[in-house]
Amino acid sequence: MPTKQVIVVLGSPNNAQGELMSVARERCALAVQVYQTHPQARFLLTGGFGAHFNTTDLPHAHYLRRHLMSLGVPEDAFLPFALSRNTIEDATLSYPIIRAYGARRAIVVTSDYHEARARYVFEQVYHDIDLQWAICVTDERACEFDLAAQRAHEQDALARLKENGLPIL
Repeated sequence: MPTKQVIVVLGSPNNAQGELMSVARERCALAVQVYQTHPQARFLLTGGFGAHFNTTDLPHAHYLRRHLMSLGVPEDAFLPFALSRNTIEDATLSYPIIRAYGARRAIVVTSDYHEARARYVFEQVYHDIDLQWAICVTDERACEFDLAAQRAHEQDALARLKENGLPIL
């Protein structure tokens, strides 16, 4: 029996009509590339609701799923959503889903500017689980956001996490 694998796609913004912003589309495109080399894997999509990324009536993960299916991912390739609001919740809410599924490997898909913080958070949250995991990141050349502002935000957020530790959720 093949090792159970999960592709964790971290949430990012959509607009008020539920259309994915470029960062979310970039993450989906990369996740599909990963899936093509691991077709037995299942997708675990993160993203619920939040003023900074999704103010619609449906969770952000719903829009990710819809987009991934438009890219050819079959309907049965999805695990339950992790209805997170931030990177810490991406990790803490995906953890029980991964455990319940019995995954032995996970590939976390995020943006290149978000890699260091995502890696730190997932290392902290997943430290006691017997799981091989890796991070795959998008190519910054495709990003439509202000990368300098994104990098500055990520550096500040990571520094605060390292100084204060992860909050208890």
